Amino acid sequence: MFLKKTLLISTIAALSLSACTEFEGVASPDDPNRRTKNGAVIGALAGAATGLIKGDTSSQRREQAVVGALIGAGVGGAIGARLDRQAQDLRDDFSSSGITIENTGSELIVTMPQDVLFGTDSADVRADLKRDLRALAGNLQSYPDSTIDIYGHTDDTGSEEYNANLSTRRAQAVASVLMDAGVAPRRLRALGQGETSPIATNETPQGRAKNRRVEFIIRPTDA
Repeated sequence: MFLKKTLLISTIAALSLSACTEFEGVASPDDPNRRTKNGAVIGALAGAATGLIKGDTSSQRREQAVVGALIGAGVGGAIGARLDRQAQDLRDDFSSSGITIENTGSELIVTMPQDVLFGTDSADVRADLKRDLRALAGNLQSYPDSTIDIYGHTDDTGSEEYNANLSTRRAQAVASVLMDAGVAPRRLRALGQGETSPIATNETPQGRAKNRRVEFIIRPTDA
């Protein structure tokens, strides 16, 4: 029993060291396993936290934390690896160069600029620009164990009320295209953010263009 506990404690210590190394930026950003490692670290920390509250005594809590961390690391690593594959599949399928994909280790954030989807001041997805949405829909069907939040964003040109309405209609229009392409409605949630979440300055044309966008937050349901 003592040997078993010693092995478990040594393992979680190694995971903790790995976490510190990853988050301090020592690992190369180009490491192909970086997000898988992040997922394992996130899972380990979550599992340890859960384990700490399960035991009735200090020794039980420590043991539960170690076991929880090991289980969480396995689950988190698997999720991170799956998100890596899904992100690469999306990069292979998208045709527009302006689309970005960020893998946080626990979710994917896909950002499509307004110009990839809509005309100026329009909430109608242009027929000639639906290809990337159909590619996204196909990807979501290939990876069915997830939910998708769709956020519409605008710059600050015009009134706040107008921008909130426009961003909501755009998010809903995008959701409709995904549903028409076969994505189950229960997986989708469309939300308008208007001008409230800029990612760049609204003082320049380039900054305003970055702020006009639709974001897709893809979250695994077994995370």
